[in-house]
Amino acid sequence: MKTITAALLLGFIIGTIGAIDTESYQFIDHLLSITEPRKPELFEDGIIFTASSSYNRVGIAFGYEGFAKVHWFKKLVYPESEPVEGKKTGPSYIDSGILFHVYTVPPGVREVEYRMIIDGLWTTDPANPMLRVDRSSGIAHSVVVVPEIKKAPSTFDAPPGNFVFRYNAPSGETVTVAGTFNGWDPFMYELHETSPGNYSLTLPLPPGTYHYVFFHRGQRVPDPHNRNRVYTKDGKIASLAVIP
Repeated sequence: MKTITAALLLGFIIGTIGAIDTESYQFIDHLLSITEPRKPELFEDGIIFTASSSYNRVGIAFGYEGFAKVHWFKKLVYPESEPVEGKKTGPSYIDSGILFHVYTVPPGVREVEYRMIIDGLWTTDPANPMLRVDRSSGIAHSVVVVPEIKKAPSTFDAPPGNFVFRYNAPSGETVTVAGTFNGWDPFMYELHETSPGNYSLTLPLPPGTYHYVFFHRGQRVPDPHNRNRVYTKDGKIASLAVIP
């Protein structure tokens, strides 16, 4: 049931979040685990801000943009039930009680200043006790300190003539990879769980350009560790790798 719920939620929020890969089940599962508004939390290379959905509207503005642009929170909802085949109205949703916004931290940034606007009033984040008062204006800003994010193992860290596919997922699951190197066969190559939640597979590949995707829980997932992406001939997104 959790897989179905995550899939439905994924379909609902695609197009509303541009900061974090919406095809990441780790992110979807994390959102589903949030039961109440809480202080900003780091997730991968982003920050998740939450607020109560009892407010009519909540926005957030960041110091690096001069507090000039407001990013509006989205409502986190859950599918009430599994969709019924042939039902025209589709699944219904229930309010989780949470509004959220996801912010991707630019490389090298170690501190994020922001203010919130709640029901039309500018304020600091009520869930974040860390504040800083601007000396010139006397206005208080909320602050999130970002620790140095360790670089994730790169897909390209491999001996010459080899390519390492890496993927993170809950322990004990099945993850496969397919691409132009194997005719897009989703069953031929299965990644091995080298440590809890960490999957990898090393393949010998000759120099050239390759397109590929992972298959996890029945979904096509572009490589989260590889920002280079292309559209395949059938219009789907795939990761791009160039082997020199």
